[in-house]
Amino acid sequence: MAQNATVNYHVHKPEQQAFYLDSDGIVGNLISPELVEKEVTVADVRNPGNAASFQVDSVGFAHVPSAVHAFDRDNAWQAAYDAELTTLLRGELGAREVVIFDHTVRVDDPNAARKPARNVHSDYSVDGARQRLADILGVERSADWNTGHYAFINVWRPVGDPINSAPLGFIRPSTVDDKDWILLDLIYPDRKGQIMGLAANPRHEWIYQSRMTSDEVAFFNIYDNRGRPSIGHSALDMVEDPDIQTIRKSIESRTLVRY
Repeated sequence: MAQNATVNYHVHKPEQQAFYLDSDGIVGNLISPELVEKEVTVADVRNPGNAASFQVDSVGFAHVPSAVHAFDRDNAWQAAYDAELTTLLRGELGAREVVIFDHTVRVDDPNAARKPARNVHSDYSVDGARQRLADILGVERSADWNTGHYAFINVWRPVGDPINSAPLGFIRPSTVDDKDWILLDLIYPDRKGQIMGLAANPRHEWIYQSRMTSDEVAFFNIYDNRGRPSIGHSALDMVEDPDIQTIRKSIESRTLVRY
């Protein structure tokens, strides 16, 4: 059974648009370009008729319990979790090298430093991905990676309670037109990046996995230098069971994989 959800699409404009992150030196302070709210129909991949695969849809879902249950700021958990993610990506994608460079815990609370991203986007443009590769690996090592096949892959996992509200949704890449993408600058206090936003298109087919637990992950393609489609995604404003009052909490890990 399909669900209805609300998402915030980007809007085409003649001028270059930008997000300002940690604006005025305040962590979590975000100034966003114009967004337009749209209601969309979302199919649950737990239904076999709606199944998704990484090879076809640039997103896969897996049951992968973790030995890490608390992602505290002291980062004592990070080495163990990175090892688990490396095993996951090698097994699911056949990656021969994995570099994990960021973890973001998001909490759906107005007072949280990092909230769920409620804009339809993908994390890098082509230029943004190439610049980020050099930022992470350095000029010499990134030049070596550029001679082969690499990708930016995100891994998303619920933390604590099963996801009852604001689940992560994805658009099947086969339903996205090139003209839907919008280049957006990311302005940080200390650096500049570039992502891609998506404008609304009635062709878009939205999917998600219902009631994801902390034993489950979604892994999805953000940029692939051999052309695998980047997948548009966003938190979905929807509620599975209105009688459940848990708050959505998740960890998103950003990785580089070398095939």
